[in-house]
Amino acid sequence: MEYAAKLDHLTKDFGSFKLDDVSISIPGGTILGLIGENGAGKSTAIKCLLGILKPTGGSVELLEGEGLAGVGYVPDECPFSDQLRVKQVGSFCAGMFSGWEDALFTHYLEKFELPAQKKVKELSRGMKMKLSIAVALSHKPKLLVLDEATSGLDPVVRDEILDEFLSFLSDEDHAILISSHITSDLEKICDYVTYLHKGRVTISGAKDELLSKYGKLSCSKADLAQVDPALIVGKREGDYGCQALINDREEFRRACPDLSLDPPTLEDLMIYTTRGDRT
Repeated sequence: MEYAAKLDHLTKDFGSFKLDDVSISIPGGTILGLIGENGAGKSTAIKCLLGILKPTGGSVELLEGEGLAGVGYVPDECPFSDQLRVKQVGSFCAGMFSGWEDALFTHYLEKFELPAQKKVKELSRGMKMKLSIAVALSHKPKLLVLDEATSGLDPVVRDEILDEFLSFLSDEDHAILISSHITSDLEKICDYVTYLHKGRVTISGAKDELLSKYGKLSCSKADLAQVDPALIVGKREGDYGCQALINDREEFRRACPDLSLDPPTLEDLMIYTTRGDRT
């Protein structure tokens, strides 16, 4: 599988907000992280991908034409009735998915230590999220789509879930699209990152290449004034010093050999791009 999903020049116009000319490709065997502030269009892009929303323009291709049957979707809130018992969720889903395997669902209940006889309403947020992931994996999808699936979870539970995602990727015929505010999680597992800002793709590419291309500068106001503004994505100026995100580390080194750069984080890319936009 060359690509698990492609969004090609996707547009969704709500009038008050527009997802504008968004193109994203998810190669097979990889994880793509979708980042952006609240209201940037991440959930809109995912809903267009899943056919929940009809795009205004552009196109969507899933699993090279296989469509939604091969997609496992995990929303930010557990979608199952509070009154269902955990075991009943499996019975309910068995009639929804053609590839459903009861034995696989039981395996994940045991692996995630989910109590089969408890009602959904009795589960913690972390357990509800594990239940949603167990369901998504139990019909053997090729593409997992996760919309803020790790938000609000403690670090131990998040780490356990991230390990499960990496295990899923051991088959190169699988891929994951994950939207999250927790950029440190995405730095651990993602191969590719796309940053949506105000409905448009601002930064996109291989995660390691992006983090090696950009740099974080800490310096005095006098030093910052000497830097070519074209190299500055965004900046923060204070009484005792300045910080800035530089968009081309190699060009900066040639232009400012006496100043040094620190490695940025995905959070830096988000924050300073937003600050640059406001400036």
